[in-house]
Amino acid sequence: MTVHDDAGSSGRLATFFATDDDWEREGSISAGDWLVGVSVLVASLMTLELIRGVGTLDSSDAPMWVEWTAVFIGAGLLVFRRRFPLTVALLAGLHMFVTGVWLPMVMGLLPMQIIYFLAFFAGAAWARRRRDMVVVMGLITLFMFAWLSWQFAVGSGIDEIRESTADSEGSSLVGPVTAFVLLTTVINLLYFAGAIVGGQVAWRGARQKAELAEQAATIAAQSGQLQRRAVIDERLRIARELHDVVAHHVAVVGVQAAAARKLLERGRPGDIEGATEALGNVEASAREAVTQMRSLLGTLRDPVGDEETDGSAHTASAEVRRPEPRLEDLPALLDEVRENGLRVDYEAVGPVDELPSPLAHSVCRIVQEALANVRRHSTADRAQVVLRVDRSAASPYAEVEITDNGRPRHGTSGSGLGLLGVRERAAIRKAEVDIGPRAVQGYRVRVRFPLDSLALSAGVAR
Repeated sequence: MTVHDDAGSSGRLATFFATDDDWEREGSISAGDWLVGVSVLVASLMTLELIRGVGTLDSSDAPMWVEWTAVFIGAGLLVFRRRFPLTVALLAGLHMFVTGVWLPMVMGLLPMQIIYFLAFFAGAAWARRRRDMVVVMGLITLFMFAWLSWQFAVGSGIDEIRESTADSEGSSLVGPVTAFVLLTTVINLLYFAGAIVGGQVAWRGARQKAELAEQAATIAAQSGQLQRRAVIDERLRIARELHDVVAHHVAVVGVQAAAARKLLERGRPGDIEGATEALGNVEASAREAVTQMRSLLGTLRDPVGDEETDGSAHTASAEVRRPEPRLEDLPALLDEVRENGLRVDYEAVGPVDELPSPLAHSVCRIVQEALANVRRHSTADRAQVVLRVDRSAASPYAEVEITDNGRPRHGTSGSGLGLLGVRERAAIRKAEVDIGPRAVQGYRVRVRFPLDSLALSAGVAR
């Protein structure tokens, strides 16, 4: 039973100190490390000289430059504590021992104790390999307690305690020597345990932060892959539909054109009417093919359907696609949104009727996608659509802005393909995009398209 308990305790310690973890915390020497070293150096020297001023250092026979050198070395170790954590911890333990033997008053200074604590803390917090940390910090702790025990058992520590407490009455429960030994042991135990455990806690915090950053990077990469895959799948689907449409209508055109040619070659009475009918079928098939191809290409980035409405994938795929929207269709689009419970205000500023058809198509698609996002992912009950065209500005532009008064609805995060499509439409026409939360409340989608005289004249000609 005892063996099992020991194994369990050692296992828990190994788990806490993460001895099997291969993650390495990278540390470097920064300006902050130099600042810490200089600050501790100044504090240590000031404390040393203040103690010298009150006469506490009169018992020390060491020259002042030796004491200053000890302080300089101790403070300098802190500069390299993150880059060489275990080396600094070993040197700090050696410095503590040597200074404690020859310059005990310097070693006992509060700033010097802070230096040693930070060095041991950094050894546990920044060590690259956790097994090495456990070994090194364990040896330092054992050596320090062995030195303390040697002072009590062999050195003059007990005699000094007796001399300093000879005139005191003491306690009826614990004698002065026992009390001093226990108090010193507890203080040193808390000192070293606090540095090592605190450093390990700091290391685990950094480890968790690195894991979260890695997970966030993985999620971002996977999200990008999903978006790219969705784009590829959509393009493949449209390519298949285009193939079917073109193949069907071209076949019909070929058959009807051949029939018309044969009728014209025969030149019999009544063949002219048959040829005319065949050529009409050719014209109708050609128009239908062009209309369907424009519809498919124009809806490359359109959402398949509203996720909140009733329906299935079969219904969505069988939906009859409408021709690409024009600016005249925008009021009808807004009325359709209003029927779903969202109040939408529309305002047109400037000569919006002069927009070229391709640009008007992009504006309608952006409005459609932005309002769809408001319905799906926001608590808003009101939205505003503003279309501005300014031909008198230094750089003529057409701007569409969609705002709402809601907040994000929990549990409705989408794929982001809709806003990605908005950015792609804007990038094609070198437009400026501003998408994000508003400073007061709600969300904003604003796209500003650059205009030139050629584009505007083309729009008027249409």
